[in-house]
Amino acid sequence: MDLKNKKVLITGADGFLGSHLVESLLDENCQVKTFVFYNSFNSWGWLETLPKNKLKNIEIFAGDIRDPNGVRSAIKGVEIVFHLAALIAIPYSYHSPDMYVDTNIKGTLNILQACRDFNVERIIVTSTSEVYGTARYVPIDEKHPLQPQSPYSATKIGADAIAESFYRSFDLPVIIARPFNAYGPRQSARAVIPTIITQLLNDSKEIKLGSIHPTRDFNYVQDICKGFIVIAKCDKAIGKVVNIGSGQEISIGELAKIIIKQITPDARVGSEDIRKRPDKSEVERLVCDNRLIQGLTGWKAEVSLEEGLLKTIEWFRKKENLNRYKKDIYNV
Repeated sequence: MDLKNKKVLITGADGFLGSHLVESLLDENCQVKTFVFYNSFNSWGWLETLPKNKLKNIEIFAGDIRDPNGVRSAIKGVEIVFHLAALIAIPYSYHSPDMYVDTNIKGTLNILQACRDFNVERIIVTSTSEVYGTARYVPIDEKHPLQPQSPYSATKIGADAIAESFYRSFDLPVIIARPFNAYGPRQSARAVIPTIITQLLNDSKEIKLGSIHPTRDFNYVQDICKGFIVIAKCDKAIGKVVNIGSGQEISIGELAKIIIKQITPDARVGSEDIRKRPDKSEVERLVCDNRLIQGLTGWKAEVSLEEGLLKTIEWFRKKENLNRYKKDIYNV
């Protein structure tokens, strides 16, 4: 499928990954419509930081994916949907699992129902590597068992299953994109890389983290966006789950040392119990088997971890960006 001039909708466009995907789809010459979370401040999230020449080419729809009527209004007339909207903070899912069910499962159902009603040509549903839980074998391919180790991951497993059922039951052209850990400019401080960077840039000599032994497969946001786009273009990906990841892993502790070296070489790494997941909920190891996406599309990660971290740190060094973050609290 050629995306040029296609009318595309991105849910969750006001967030970290969504806002970057908006820019990438503009570069693909798509007609971009964005679904942002309605709020009384009329905030469009990170979209508000985009250059005016980009914003003027974006149609913005404010709503809530939990509302089927709003979802239908947003999707009418759209040819392709990239569904990214979700509640994603794992610690908050321990506190409020009902919200995660309503947003991640029922919200995804609303998207799928509307796409079916309006004969949308392609739907890319965003999953997460968290659905795999702690690796039973590595690298993790798409056939790896699913393990709900948090309410968040359980709701994403549910959303993925609903999406697959619509492909099998109604022949809806669904692709499930399963990115491993994305990072880059604009990411929330509930994620580990912004947590480390913001503490260091605010002169902390001991950064506070949770568990530092688990490993993750980190991917620069632009690589993840390219993965979404090549999957969307690929007819053979319809009906499949497709991992997006580098195939490289690093422990949180080693990651912290790399960032410390780039910002404050004499800083130390500390661990706080409040930041740790419950023992049976911690995902100990994630590393992607990316052979499927490579075979289907030729995609591979292009930005090294060192290069991506430098780009991310450079963005955070700008005061107007750093000042958006609350360094003195634990961001749940």
